[in-house]
Amino acid sequence: MKKTALALLLLASWPATAFAQTYPARPIRLIVPFTPGGGNDTIARLIGQKLAAATGQQVIIDNRPGAGGAIGAEAAARSPADGYTLFLAGVATHGINPNLRKKLSYDPVRDFDAVSLIASAPLLVVVHPSLPVQSVKELIALAKAKPGQINYASNGAGGSSHMAVELFRMMTGTRFVHIPYKGLSPALTELLSGEVQLMFSSAVAMLPQVKAGKLRAIAMTGAKRSPAIPDIPTVAEAGVPGYETGSWYGIVAPAGTPKVAIDRLSTDVIAIVHSPDITGRLNDEAIIPVGSTPAEFTAHIKKELARWAQVIRQSGIHLD
Repeated sequence: MKKTALALLLLASWPATAFAQTYPARPIRLIVPFTPGGGNDTIARLIGQKLAAATGQQVIIDNRPGAGGAIGAEAAARSPADGYTLFLAGVATHGINPNLRKKLSYDPVRDFDAVSLIASAPLLVVVHPSLPVQSVKELIALAKAKPGQINYASNGAGGSSHMAVELFRMMTGTRFVHIPYKGLSPALTELLSGEVQLMFSSAVAMLPQVKAGKLRAIAMTGAKRSPAIPDIPTVAEAGVPGYETGSWYGIVAPAGTPKVAIDRLSTDVIAIVHSPDITGRLNDEAIIPVGSTPAEFTAHIKKELARWAQVIRQSGIHLD
């Protein structure tokens, strides 16, 4: 009887053992829910390149932009849970959209297994040089003097860029005109041309334009100043106490992905994030490396869902 039970136990564990020994055996697809060239795409390609070296398999970046990241998230949620499809989750797909969009066909917790939180990134508040403001206080004063006359760009309704301005508006009593674009590239093009005058966006994309003198940076949205740009104050210290927001980047997989795959991927991603070259690269871009366990990342997602539920409820924003 004992021999039979042992045999059954060994037989039951054999598929997982065999999977662990061979995984990954083919290329891995990493779905990115935004257009190429933005902060999300940059992070995905940076981590994807290192993950390919760690696993010995190609990591294919699959950009699926639209609906503030919802299109890519829905595609990932419907993908086979076999360890060969991953998704670059962020505040839009796993914090904001579930509270803002009533018709989502995915649940950020139920339909995904967390792998690792890669990093967090405060946004850079930038203005076109034609806007006569040098600080957050001056921006607030101008917005109150000319309500509804300052246009701000976002890389999609419901994204971190959009919601960061909405939180700012709610906390300062200001009013701006939202001009959403289908991705960061067209938004940046219009911002550089002066068609829109304001944007809260990824430092990865905005810093080169600031350094070139094409845009003016007036604040960061994080809790403290970034070592990469220490002269730029936070929004909170520049006149809006308690203001803090930003983007974050993490990897998830369709729910039901074998645990051995999740564990392998999490171990690899944590090692990648904490490697000196990646840590240095992220710090240079004003991004804060994290590298969490699956359990820690799950807790982070739940916390973000609760936080944005409160903000969206108080602001009265809705998209559908």
